[in-house]
Amino acid sequence: MRLELKSERQNVTLSLPKELIKKSKVMAAQKDMSLSAFLRAALENKIRAETGYERARERQAGLLDGGFDFGTKGQVGFSREDLHARRKK
Repeated sequence: MRLELKSERQNVTLSLPKELIKKSKVMAAQKDMSLSAFLRAALENKIRAETGYERARERQAGLLDGGFDFGTKGQVGFSREDLHARRKK
């Protein structure tokens, strides 16, 4: 699944450690990709992961803010001690 960025391309100059470039070229070749395509895919995956996490976090925070209806109407019919009491045989 590719992140669809509908804009024109722009070249960018990066300064990366030689060993990172070397390993990236090997991985790109193993995937039959150019280094440019490999790096683009890596950036797209990172952006997708970050934005997906943020959306999920906001969605879950909204659920927590709204609370849940467990049918108790806000009343608890048992105490903490009741929950943790050991059964006597």
